[in-house]
Amino acid sequence: MKKQRLVILGGGESGVGTALLGKAKGYDVFVSDKGKIKENYKEVLIHNEIEWEDEQHSESKILDADVVMKSPGIPDKVALVKQIREKGIPVVSEIEFASKCTNATIVGITGSNGKTTTASLTHHILKQELNVGLAGNIGDSFAKQILEKDFDNYVLEISSFQLDDIKDFKPKIAVITNITPDHLDRYDYKFENYIASKFKIAMNQTKDDYLVYDADDEVITNHLKNNPVQSTLLPFSLTKTIENGAYLKNDNIIITIEKSQIIMPTSNLTLEGKHNVKNAMASSTVAHLLKIRKQTIRESLENFQGVEHRLEEVLKINKVKYINDSKATNVNATYFALESMDAPTVWIVGGVDKGNNYEELFRFVNEKVKAIICLGVDNKKLFEAFGNMVDIIVETEFMSEAVKIAYKVAESGDNVLLSPACASFDLFENYEDRGRQFKNAVRNL
Repeated sequence: MKKQRLVILGGGESGVGTALLGKAKGYDVFVSDKGKIKENYKEVLIHNEIEWEDEQHSESKILDADVVMKSPGIPDKVALVKQIREKGIPVVSEIEFASKCTNATIVGITGSNGKTTTASLTHHILKQELNVGLAGNIGDSFAKQILEKDFDNYVLEISSFQLDDIKDFKPKIAVITNITPDHLDRYDYKFENYIASKFKIAMNQTKDDYLVYDADDEVITNHLKNNPVQSTLLPFSLTKTIENGAYLKNDNIIITIEKSQIIMPTSNLTLEGKHNVKNAMASSTVAHLLKIRKQTIRESLENFQGVEHRLEEVLKINKVKYINDSKATNVNATYFALESMDAPTVWIVGGVDKGNNYEELFRFVNEKVKAIICLGVDNKKLFEAFGNMVDIIVETEFMSEAVKIAYKVAESGDNVLLSPACASFDLFENYEDRGRQFKNAVRNL
């Protein structure tokens, strides 16, 4: 029999991981990347004798595939992807391809914001008692981990782009942290398309599976009303009393699942802010479902150190706190950051605007922000939105300069917050590069 041909578009972490797993499963594998494949990934492909090309797409080699795995960064609008689909060749995501190669229990976590923190916190709790991997949009690729470690359980952080190309993927436990407008340029600027993409995480679930979600998020609750799912629902809320799920009462998180209840005080949570109480609720609900002991959950919530580039305290200089929230690539993430500021704040903002509406930030800017430093190629929209609200608003295209300006403007007791509310691709490689440059600039003051 002729080997099935697996073509992989994109030679990054998920692409190379899938190539390794595909080869191990007996596929004839070809990796093609229109950009340059990084040297470390090239070495892996060469060492494993996997055919590859970069800086081009050879159509003849791609269009004879039996299945195509495309990197989440490649939009469906691309002509080559359209051709592949027109030929009837199935296009899948790494999550879809890899999940078929494991019998592990999968916890899938998605949402516009909070998914990295929730996934990292969930993994941190579960690993105390279970054999568990952390993958998806975070760390080593899911496919590579299945090949090398094959954990009994996985926590996957899953983006809408990864969910767009699933067919049969079905997590035992799905979590939706929240849904706010994001990446609309990939969804024909229709919010409902983006919402539908997020809900694909539950589309194959049955009543034996669970959907954990934010019951305070109207977008989620309205969608569920009009598009019911098969899963067993476990909502969490800061404001409502929840019979089956989690809620907040007198600074305690109360989680009830099938008459089994645990109570966790929020007073000792290492992560600050209301949004992090919600992240803790989601993670604890998952842990409770997977029979993790109450004591373990409590201790894990109290010693979790948080995620890099997410409200990460970098240094205190002259009693000014420098905070790296580079992962805030949309308005809603920055909303949570500004909400949690407890001192006058110098705010560094800007980048590639994804159709942002800044209105929901006005209240916090009026209350808490003393100066704005715009860090982007095009800052016109920021000046229009906030120009009249603060005494100082300046622009720069260099992180080092942004940090120096902030150092001059900030006074003892203030915060300097990098929370861009935008994508990073105009001046930086990605949000990690942006965050690292901020931290280096702060350390060099």
